Amino acid sequence: MAISNAQLVNIIRIQSAIAGLGFDLSAIINLVCAETLGLLGVDGAAVELTDGQDMVYRAASGIAAGQLGLRLPLSGSLSGLSVTSGSLLMCGDSESDARVNAPACRAIGLRSMLVAPLRHDGQTVGVLKAMARAPHAFGPDETELLGLLTDALAAAIHFATRFDMATLLHKATHDDLTGLPNRALFMEQLRAALGAAARRQRPVGVVLIDMDGLKTINDRLGHQAGDAALSELARRLRGITREQELAARLGGDEFTLLLADDDVGQGLPAVLGRVAGVACDPVPFAGHALPLSFSAGAALSPDDGTEPAALIARADQRMYAAKRRRRAARTE
Repeated sequence: MAISNAQLVNIIRIQSAIAGLGFDLSAIINLVCAETLGLLGVDGAAVELTDGQDMVYRAASGIAAGQLGLRLPLSGSLSGLSVTSGSLLMCGDSESDARVNAPACRAIGLRSMLVAPLRHDGQTVGVLKAMARAPHAFGPDETELLGLLTDALAAAIHFATRFDMATLLHKATHDDLTGLPNRALFMEQLRAALGAAARRQRPVGVVLIDMDGLKTINDRLGHQAGDAALSELARRLRGITREQELAARLGGDEFTLLLADDDVGQGLPAVLGRVAGVACDPVPFAGHALPLSFSAGAALSPDDGTEPAALIARADQRMYAAKRRRRAARTE
């Protein structure tokens, strides 16, 4: 079966959406990763970029979403082979293909995959990977469609970076508006911190921060005002972040702090106090004073979990509980 007109229209739509994102490489790779699911009718997708001798999940969707930030050796995987060979590769069944990292495939729940190399400035810098739960899910049509997506993404990488690999990695791991680390880099650092904490028997803390009133600001004064508020919140969070902490923007109005100090277990209330102080002053914008308020929730390993998803979920629960208390207090 040949590629349909509807699929070609979708490719053009995706290309237009990429162009609309300008030089925001982080947003571009997340868009392409998400669009791969519907375009190819697959269960998961990922953009993996090389970092030294490793491959790192910089964007992930579907069944791969939980692997965001995962770092695996370049050798011993189909993605690594695609990078070193510069070839588009297909795996019909991960249980019988010696080229794949079988434990990693089982952790995701995939049985077949299609991996296309991403080239930038004369070298292969990563892959776009489509995944399916069923074996032998890919054929010539999916191969051609993934190739078209990869071409569009490679062009976007070229125009978004225009420089070297270090610039590419920075733009893929940092939020374009605020300059803070993005969700992918946060997840990578959280995984690394939890691994180190388990070896040293030290806790790791996560603080989730959800900004209040961004939609109201956007509706009243426009997105430039909302962007100003987000940028100022990021600047203030960066200002209170200590050497062994990481402030990141997860997306939209969500921010986070990763805490890996040796004394984080005893110092978490002080951290939350520093965070609360960020919202003291309004943000001046075009003659207006934009209110800057948010709700925060924290979680600490190992008591609240030892895996990234569990720790984030617990912090998220506490953050929304705090938000509900704030709303209730305003109505009393």
